Amino acid sequence: MRPMTSTTASKGIVAIVGVGPNLGRSIARKFAHEGYTVAILARDLGRLSRFADEIAREEKAQVFAIRIDCSDAKSVREAFEGVHSLGFVEVLVYNACPPVSWHTPKFTDISLDSFEKSLAVSAVGAFHCAQQVLPGMVERGKGTILFTGSSASVNGIGGYCELSCGKFALRALSQCLAREFQPLGIHVAHIIPDGVIGAPRSSQRSGGEQSMDSSMDPDAIAQTYWHIHVQDRSAWTQEIDLRSSNQRF
Repeated sequence: MRPMTSTTASKGIVAIVGVGPNLGRSIARKFAHEGYTVAILARDLGRLSRFADEIAREEKAQVFAIRIDCSDAKSVREAFEGVHSLGFVEVLVYNACPPVSWHTPKFTDISLDSFEKSLAVSAVGAFHCAQQVLPGMVERGKGTILFTGSSASVNGIGGYCELSCGKFALRALSQCLAREFQPLGIHVAHIIPDGVIGAPRSSQRSGGEQSMDSSMDPDAIAQTYWHIHVQDRSAWTQEIDLRSSNQRF
């Protein structure tokens, strides 16, 4: 675990699993900006530590980089021992996704090992991470769990059997947890970015001009994660899909 500290008081712990250069990093930056201590988790600890340093410096926040392999139950347990050492986990964001290739194999060419690994990252890892944080949330009667889905969560896509099956299972997990735990004060939601997520617009342009491509801005998506977290419990979102206004249907 790599700590990046500051003197800013924090509100709670946000654990973001599956942090890469786009959406995961944007979500981490948003919650750090709002005053939370942020634990970011992924397999590549070197890259993760650079993200933590960058966000801590920009937002004057506490950010911790923790290695995790979502396909390995032991790795998940060990990673969350580090997360829990920071304090109570108020928010879990599960953003992990198996690698996706544009050159899709034929169904008959997909190995069982590859299929199982995809399910492990998309759904089984989410199961393990949720089990790590839910007891504490139930004890305190509050908490937020946000799962990142995709277009493949609701539509089977030819050539993307591995991704679709994992994301379908993740969506089912989200719905089951929402029905069981929302009456206990835990907000569970499934977010579907329906499109290609690009780099943050702020890093691509200067001034106020608008990009006309159809990619989605991860900083804008991160705002939705924040808004869902702070919703009044009388009107909680359980699932939402997001897409660019420039996307062709």
